[in-house]
Amino acid sequence: MPVKALDENYVGEVKDRVENFNGNYIVHMGWDHHLLFAAPLALLLSPDMLFSELLEKVIPDSFGAHPELETIDWEGVEWHLDGKRFEPDTSKTLQQLGVGHKSSIRFNPPGSLGINNAGV
Repeated sequence: MPVKALDENYVGEVKDRVENFNGNYIVHMGWDHHLLFAAPLALLLSPDMLFSELLEKVIPDSFGAHPELETIDWEGVEWHLDGKRFEPDTSKTLQQLGVGHKSSIRFNPPGSLGINNAGV
């Protein structure tokens, strides 16, 4: 999120530039309607990671505490990248899909509104 300094002469060093992460991206990932995770997770991911790896390794490692994770029909998930709907190709890398440093990925499985439909 951009921040505007109160002092127009303020000059600060940006610490979260992509150059500071050894070629990796910070990617924010959120599961819509599942507030067991109060905010999107900030993940450090390689831009060369295949989307299939994100599905098979990163998401289970990151969201595995939620009891509904294992019931997700991944074919029906609605995906959003940086606020726009997208259809990821699991054979492509994050970079090929347009994921960039500080991108936001959200997923919303059909009919999934959290534990007991409580948004948790």
